Amino acid sequence: MTDIDRAAPRRRLPVITGILVLIALAILISLGTWQVQRLHWKEGLLADIAARQAAGPVPLADIEAMAASGGDIEYRKVTASGRYINNKERHFFATWRGQTGFYVYTPLELADGRFLFVNRGFVPYENKEPEMRMQGQLTDQQTVTGLARAKLPGKPSSLVPDNDVAKNIFYWKDLDVMAESVGLEKGRVIPFFVDADSTPNPAGLPIGGVTQVDLPNDHLQYAFTWYGLAAVLVVVVAISWFRKSGKQPAQ
Repeated sequence: MTDIDRAAPRRRLPVITGILVLIALAILISLGTWQVQRLHWKEGLLADIAARQAAGPVPLADIEAMAASGGDIEYRKVTASGRYINNKERHFFATWRGQTGFYVYTPLELADGRFLFVNRGFVPYENKEPEMRMQGQLTDQQTVTGLARAKLPGKPSSLVPDNDVAKNIFYWKDLDVMAESVGLEKGRVIPFFVDADSTPNPAGLPIGGVTQVDLPNDHLQYAFTWYGLAAVLVVVVAISWFRKSGKQPAQ
């Protein structure tokens, strides 16, 4: 084997390494840019939600029309009137300000005979049963103002426990099962929920205004991470190149 033949692989190695470095750098920069795009999207979404919550309430019919047309009804302020069917309330396991308990979902019977499930708010674990908070069991005509919440298409995660319908404990908000478990026909149930606002209830229970907008916005941190890794890669390659250049024998 000649010296030229032996030198050829050594010349190809830096070229291959350079290509791999460029590919890695492109991937890191792409990931950082994607996170910046996600950041702008998330900031826009949070601003939109804040605007919806700050807006005045609209009639239930407006939200129904929006939902029927495929519009986004989440967190839009709505008002509805009717009579609570207290003996059909459903209980969603929840924590509120560090306390374990339940959100009370009660069907509100509307003037046209349909039902709207209203999240009336939080009750501590020991107040799960209605007889432990009878003053809050409103029986006359009521007007509720709150935020529209879309119906979940299915169980959010395999990690979420199955709903215990027999014990009236729901771990995820399955509107169809909530309605079916209390004998309400699906066609007579409004296909979304309403979270009641913080208007006080008699004796303080349920505690309204429990809607939590939990949309983590860590995209800026992730962008810095990916861009930082790209910068580190450039520095490492530059140092390696200068070191090798310094070791080259003088010609």
